[in-house]
Amino acid sequence: MFIRDVMTTNVVTIPSNTSLADARRIIEAHRIRRLPVVDKGKLVGIVSRDTLDKAGPSKLTTFSMHELSYLLSKVTVREVMKREVLTVSPDATIEEAVTLAQSRKVGALVVVEDGRVVGISTTNDIFYKIVNPMLGIDQPGIRFSVRKWKDAADLQKMLEIMARFNPDISTLYAFKSPDTGENDLIAHLSVVDPVGLVDALRKNGYEVVIRAR
Repeated sequence: MFIRDVMTTNVVTIPSNTSLADARRIIEAHRIRRLPVVDKGKLVGIVSRDTLDKAGPSKLTTFSMHELSYLLSKVTVREVMKREVLTVSPDATIEEAVTLAQSRKVGALVVVEDGRVVGISTTNDIFYKIVNPMLGIDQPGIRFSVRKWKDAADLQKMLEIMARFNPDISTLYAFKSPDTGENDLIAHLSVVDPVGLVDALRKNGYEVVIRAR
């Protein structure tokens, strides 16, 4: 999967001469946390809600409200924006993008193609579009784990047992348990009660734990 598959398109951008007051209004109107700053089609920085908060009235308590409003209408994002922006290509893999974001401790990557901003990918994009579907969050059915299976042959045997019941599998993935350090097979089926399937796995010696959805 690539960043283009999960990024938010139609990105709201602003020029660097936008006032802090206008930038805050745009962020609030669109219910977003970040605004890429673009001058003449070129990405030159990024400003976040947190940046605006730090430059806002709560930090300028010695001024009157009238003075604060005046200052926020005159100070531009050019003076507070972050100029070093982490960018990725829309053809970057999800793994590459997540590794980059985690290594630099940022919550968003601006997606640039041929010098133009074409998208933005945030932590929420990754969770809602990849992690949630993979984990079956908010999907009906049953989720269970098969504990401590060992190798490919063992995996094949489990899948053969499951196939006899023709289950409608929503998600299926392997995960190394932090408790045991051994492999768990996590399965999410769209039916609430896979009649006989769990018992069949247990009768074949597998430890099956029903998990909360």
